[in-house]
Amino acid sequence: MRGDQAATLREIRKRETRDGVLSVPGAQATVTGLRHQNIRVISVTSGKGGVGKTNIAANLAYLLSCRNKKTLILDADAGLANIDVILGIHSPYNLYHVLKGEKSLEEVIVTGPGGIRILPSSSGIPEMADLSRGQKLTLIDELNTLHDALDFMFIDTGAGISANVMYFNMAAKEIIVVTTPEPTALTDAYALIKVLYQRHAKRRFRLIVNMAKSESEAKEVYDRVSRATDHFLNLTIEYLGYVLLDEKVREAIRQQKAVAEIFPNAKASRCMAEIAEKISSETLDEYDENGSIKFFWESIIDKERA
Repeated sequence: MRGDQAATLREIRKRETRDGVLSVPGAQATVTGLRHQNIRVISVTSGKGGVGKTNIAANLAYLLSCRNKKTLILDADAGLANIDVILGIHSPYNLYHVLKGEKSLEEVIVTGPGGIRILPSSSGIPEMADLSRGQKLTLIDELNTLHDALDFMFIDTGAGISANVMYFNMAAKEIIVVTTPEPTALTDAYALIKVLYQRHAKRRFRLIVNMAKSESEAKEVYDRVSRATDHFLNLTIEYLGYVLLDEKVREAIRQQKAVAEIFPNAKASRCMAEIAEKISSETLDEYDENGSIKFFWESIIDKERA
């Protein structure tokens, strides 16, 4: 019966998404499943491309999974997806097929190293760069079909301040901004935080400094960003940690493996292990909001239309 219902729902979504209209009675109730689960939904985002955001998301997910945390990565860099490439995972289907109503989420999700679950996205499909309201609601329904409880859901967003990047960051409970010591990366990281804070009322940001030459350089980078947000936005950001510049990261990417998997003692791996341990040891009670995750709730989409 469940399979028949899912197939019917996909057909309805496919038809309504194609028509650009989505009005399903009781749609608000469909988000209930994830709303009441204590899932930590964390976006890993950046103002600029090329800062290693996807690599950090993949390795943190792997390290948390190794700590017996049930973890899923949603590749939300629609149009330029590469989580599956970095981890050497091949799937004939991806998020594009889900949003078209051709496949269910369970049919698309693949298992990666350490048991992490990966929802791959599409690459090179222009329409994926700006998801419609119908496609977003399709994703809501599909996410609620996941049978196994999750501890963490990482959203690997695109870079910049496009509508898709804003949407996925708005939907996350926690936002990790990744930057490097490069001046352009710092400027773009600040711009991303500014837009999310001023336009979308996001108040909690955690910073990871990637490709740092030393711990002191990373701390200096954080101080520069923190001073800017404190002075111009009256907003305090948190320092989550740093990842040292390490040639082993490039080697792992060439091998299409997580650096923490094949080079666990590398400098970068040890840095990310410290960050993963910090995240893992936190409890939901430590957060400003209550513990239940409201993931992809319809009010976000309604705000976008306003």
